[in-house]
Amino acid sequence: MQTLDLVDALDGVEFGHGVHLDAQLAGDGDRVALVLPGAERARENSAFVAALAADHSVVLPSHPGFGRSPRPGWCSSVADLADIYLDWLERAGLTGVTLVGLQFGGWVALEIAVRKPARISRLVLVDSVGVKVGGPLDRDIVDIFATPRAELERRLYADPAFRLGDLALAAEDDVLELARNEEALATYGWEPYLHDPRLAHAIGRIAVPTTVVWGGRDGIVTPEYGRAIAARIPGARFERIEQAGHRAQVERPDEVAKVISALAA
Repeated sequence: MQTLDLVDALDGVEFGHGVHLDAQLAGDGDRVALVLPGAERARENSAFVAALAADHSVVLPSHPGFGRSPRPGWCSSVADLADIYLDWLERAGLTGVTLVGLQFGGWVALEIAVRKPARISRLVLVDSVGVKVGGPLDRDIVDIFATPRAELERRLYADPAFRLGDLALAAEDDVLELARNEEALATYGWEPYLHDPRLAHAIGRIAVPTTVVWGGRDGIVTPEYGRAIAARIPGARFERIEQAGHRAQVERPDEVAKVISALAA
C-alpha cells in the first residue's frame, strides 16, 4: 500500500483542491487499469489487484472519505468523485485506460463513462449500483443501512469464509475501516438511495465497449439487475460469475481479472 498524491502524479501540475488519496498500485504493464472500489476494506481487493497486475498497471485508489483517504468538505457527491478521476486522467495524459468499477465504484465509473472521456477505452462494471432499473415502488437495491449485520454479510458474500463475522471479535482496525467506509457511503449515496435517477437514460450514451460482471449469488443487487444495466448500454456484454456474492472480485479474483484481461487480448 502506498499513497498516490494526485498533484505529484501530475508532474507538478496543481490540481487545485489538495486531493490526496491512499491507493494500491501494482504491475508495470503497458495497459492501465483504473479500478474504483466499493465499500469493502482495502485489503479485500489485494488478490484481485495482484491478478489484474499480471498484464496491467493497476491503480486502485480509496475514494475520499473511505479507508485512509481524507474527504475535502467540497466533495460530497458521486459527480464530485467523477470529476476528481476525470481531472487526474486528463492531467496524467493516460490513454487507452480500462475503467473498472466495483459495486459503489461502478456508480462512479458510470458517471465518468456517460461523459464520454476520450482517455477511457473500455468499461467494466462488477456488481455495480447507481441505476434505477425498476419502477418507483420497486426495491432494486437492498437497504444495506437497515439490514442487520449478519444478514448483510450473508448477502455480500456467498462463501462464509469471507465474512467478517461478529464485530465484537473482529480486529479493531477492520471495524474502524468498515465504519469509516459505511459513513462515506452514506454521505454519497443516502438520498436518493445508491443511484442517480438520470443514469437510467444517460447510460445509453456510453460509447466504449462495456462488460458487466456479476456474482451469481449477489444478495444486494441481483443478476437480473445487472442484466438490466447491460441492456441499457449499447453493445454491453454480461458475464455471470457463479459462486460469488456482491463482491465478486473478492471471492473470485482470478475469474474477474481473467474476464478483464481478455477484453484487450
